[in-house]
Amino acid sequence: MKTEAWLFTGTALFFAATTAVYASFSREPAGTAALAVSFLMTSLIAAFLWRQHRRGGERPEDRSSGEVREAGGRREFFPAGTYVPVTAAAGSALIGLGVVQGLWLCLIGFGVLLPAVLGFAFRTLDHPQ
Repeated sequence: MKTEAWLFTGTALFFAATTAVYASFSREPAGTAALAVSFLMTSLIAAFLWRQHRRGGERPEDRSSGEVREAGGRREFFPAGTYVPVTAAAGSALIGLGVVQGLWLCLIGFGVLLPAVLGFAFRTLDHPQ
C-alpha cells in the first residue's frame, strides 16, 4: 500500500497547490470549490491507504526484492456474491432521477436504497471472526 499511498499523497499535494494558485488569481468560486473538493477527496484516499499500510505492514509488492510466492495464501475476506450493490446503485440512480423528475421518484429511490444500506450494514454479522 505504500506506493499507492505516496501516489495519492502526491496527487493531493498537487490539488492543494493548484487550489491555492487558482484561488489567488481567479475570482471564480466554483473552480476553487471544485479543486478544493478534489484535494479533500484525494487526501481522504491517501489517509486511508496510509492507515492500511500501517495496519497491514509492508507487502511483498512494496519491496524491490519481493517474490511472487510471498503474496500467496489467504489475504483478505471477500463476501459471497449478493444483489445488495446492484440494489444500492439502482436506489441511488432513482434518487438522482427523482431530483430532476419529481419528488415521487426520489421517494421510490429512498425506498429501494434503504434495504440495500441495511444489507450492507448487517451483512458481516454472518461472517465468523
